Amino acid sequence: MTDDHKKPKSRTQTLATIDDGWFERLCAWADESDIQEKELPRNKAKLLAMQELWLNRARFTTLPVEIGQLGNLQGLYLWDNQLTSLPAEIGQLGNLQTLDLWSNKLSTLPPEIGRLGKLQTLELRGNKLSTLPPEIGQLGNLQTLDLQWNKLSTLPPEIGQLGNLQKLDLRGNQLTALPAAIAQLGNLQDITIEGHLLLELIDMAPYLPKLKSLSLFNLTALPAEIGQLGNLQTLDLSGNELTALPAAITQLGNLQEITMDGRLLLELIDMAPHLPNLKSLILYNLTTVPGEIGRLGNLQSLDLAWNRLTNLPAEIGQLGNLQSLDLALNQLTNLPAEIGQLGNLQRLDLSDNQLSTLPAQIGQLSNLQELDLDNNELTALPDSIGQLGKLQELNLRENQLTALPPEIGQLSELRRLDLWDNQLTALPPEIGQLDNLQGLNLEWNKLTVLPPEIGQLGNLKRLYLIRNPLTDLPDSLKRLYLERNGALEITLDNKLLDRVLAEILNL
Repeated sequence: MTDDHKKPKSRTQTLATIDDGWFERLCAWADESDIQEKELPRNKAKLLAMQELWLNRARFTTLPVEIGQLGNLQGLYLWDNQLTSLPAEIGQLGNLQTLDLWSNKLSTLPPEIGRLGKLQTLELRGNKLSTLPPEIGQLGNLQTLDLQWNKLSTLPPEIGQLGNLQKLDLRGNQLTALPAAIAQLGNLQDITIEGHLLLELIDMAPYLPKLKSLSLFNLTALPAEIGQLGNLQTLDLSGNELTALPAAITQLGNLQEITMDGRLLLELIDMAPHLPNLKSLILYNLTTVPGEIGRLGNLQSLDLAWNRLTNLPAEIGQLGNLQSLDLALNQLTNLPAEIGQLGNLQRLDLSDNQLSTLPAQIGQLSNLQELDLDNNELTALPDSIGQLGKLQELNLRENQLTALPPEIGQLSELRRLDLWDNQLTALPPEIGQLDNLQGLNLEWNKLTVLPPEIGQLGNLKRLYLIRNPLTDLPDSLKRLYLERNGALEITLDNKLLDRVLAEILNL
């Protein structure tokens, strides 16, 4: 039989031959796009086994069709690139649960997006989408859909088929009306919309029994109808220009958290007796905190970060149920002694202020677990710091500390102590009493010697010593390094590192 009459290859063989080239093509694309091997392995077996692929900020404009071969992917993260479209083969990723396409240039989505039956999170904010394909409704397991900052003027009716959707963000689009299909989302818990759509949402409220969280934008006034959303637990009013709160707010008896302009705080305080479940308050645009804040005795969390506060009223101490207080990024120069009355406080963030001292009453915060004092002007710590028996994390980065009080050794629960960029010239021997310490950062100080007691830190995992004028390490620390058998990481300047390693080998 001549060659012309040879039996042709089977279809299976032909497809196998074609498929054999996908790996080389995908690698070639990765090389052209300057994607590192640690991000996209050039090993076929590793590539096929990957469950997460992170290709953020790589600036590529196209996604190769070969991406569809990575059938084990559960998470695909492509944010901050230049994608204008997705290949139809994206629909082959049947195990995908998270698809993050934030900040690209997508104007459309392929219909095959609907084949991602296991998808739970679809992140599309910051693109150029003007429409969504009807197939979006086939994503029956979708729980989070972020469409903010696109060009959508409408949504397909099929959006109502997303029966498991819990979170929907529509801000920054061109919607003139809220699609009726939204009312079909019976499991929706959290929605973000432009303020002009609020009344339509309120009309749909009877069909959205699980709606608990609402974020509104671009409002100049809050309509009285807001009071009809009696199931609301979280209300975010940031990004608005409100000059008053309607009395109807008092009808939100289930409200637990509100974010709003601090200039409306006094109005909220007057309404507080009608908001018995209000536990969390986030405020912005504040220059002073009124003494009336003390009337919010039910608060458990108070976030005053990113304001222009220079001091706090003594009445802050009346918030006896407070568990978390965030005062980061203000201009505080001191704290009132009454801060010590916050006996239930577990977390206190004072980072990025101008504190030069702490009141002795700080030691009365017997339940405090996290204390962040990063980037202040502290030159010393009060002896009472040792009374914080439950403290687990203490951040003192970027201060002017020259010494630590011996009482620091009383912090028996401390796990992490960060003293990066201070003026420490010595450590107290009591540092060795921190039995539970796992991380100690002493970089960028003026330490010439470490106390032998540092070798008693039997649970230490990380010790950072770079940029200190150290000439040696205590033998106790060298022995600890050997005993931990690789469980202790010590970072040193290269010159000292070489000598210390040689000495350790001779122990």
